[in-house]
Amino acid sequence: MRYWISYDLGLRGNYDQLYAWLDKNNARECGDSVATFLSDKTRDQIAKELLQVVDVDKGPRIYIITMKHGGKFVVGKRKPALWTGYAQVLESGEERDE
Repeated sequence: MRYWISYDLGLRGNYDQLYAWLDKNNARECGDSVATFLSDKTRDQIAKELLQVVDVDKGPRIYIITMKHGGKFVVGKRKPALWTGYAQVLESGEERDE
């Protein structure tokens, strides 16, 4: 099955261990902090491996996507999007007061 992962380990994250894991799984780069790879493992099995690779105390986020199951955070959680509120600014032509 083909997997895509989006990862954000933060400024203090240990990217070397994640990069080694991606290399071991023959992952290909798909843009900044996005990779794809093929695996016979389940998403849960991959999530367990990733939990051993990243330091969860540093607040990493890893999102795994498959065509069959869609996307799911396996490490971390969703946070507010950087673009939240931009549509209202463009529609009104004014800046929004916060």
